[in-house]
Amino acid sequence: MKNIIVLGSGCTKCVKTAELIAQMVEEAGVDARVTKETNPEVIMGYGVMSTPAVVIDEQVVHSGSMPQKEQIAAWLAQ
Repeated sequence: MKNIIVLGSGCTKCVKTAELIAQMVEEAGVDARVTKETNPEVIMGYGVMSTPAVVIDEQVVHSGSMPQKEQIAAWLAQ
């Protein structure tokens, strides 16, 4: 199972990023858990300076903007 964490302050872009990823996980039938993390200390622990950011299996794969659907699909296919 993939563990996907969306890092962010809770802003609109962060919330929409988490919703989009969760929707795509469901549509693709991928075994993954999507969670949101808003704790600044945890976010800084990943070395992220700009949110929203996406962490998959403890690896930061994106930060600073909402990812495109194509990017998310590629992450889920791995």
